[in-house]
This record gives sequence, structure tokens and C-alpha cells, in this order.
Amino acid sequence: MAFTLDDLERIVAIRAKADAGSSYTRSLIEAGPEKCAKKLGEEGVEAALACVVGDRAELVGEAADVLYHLLVVLKVREVPLAEVLAELERRTVQSGHAEKASRASA
Repeated sequence: MAFTLDDLERIVAIRAKADAGSSYTRSLIEAGPEKCAKKLGEEGVEAALACVVGDRAELVGEAADVLYHLLVVLKVREVPLAEVLAELERRTVQSGHAEKASRASA
């Protein structure tokens, strides 16, 4: 069976309850939303740079970091992954250009 973002969300939830001394996830959450957001931003930049450089292995690793830190950010703000996926599903009903145009007029 393939590893999914749902699996990662469950792991983040479990580790969020662990002792901060043994859980990086817990230590991030205890540091607060600002620290979690900062780490997500750093990893996003690193993934973008790996894309530009064309280093496939580095991009894969940085993309994994982005997904992990995004789920930590969602956890710290109590936003379930299912809510994000529902928003993505809603957006796929129309083209990306039409979706962006509808947001600009709102």
C-alpha cells in the first residue's frame, strides 16, 4: 500500500502529542505558529531552489520537507487535511484561469 498524505497527517498528529524532547514535531508546535510558518517558508524556498538547479534528488527531499512542514502548520492551526483537499477538489471543477478570475472579482 502506498504512503499517503493522510498517513503523514496521522503521524504528525501522533508526534504532536509526544514529548518535545523526543519529537521534532512537538517541539515545532510548542514553538508556536510563527516558527512553524517560518520552517514551511524556508523549506518552500529550498524546494524552489532545488527546482531551479535541476537536482532531482534534492528536489524530492525538499518537497518531502515542504509537505511535512505544511502538515505541521495545518496541525498547529487545527485545519484538517481533508478541508484542504476539499478546497482543491472544488477548484478542479473549473480551469485554473477561470478559478483565479473568480477570486479576483470577489
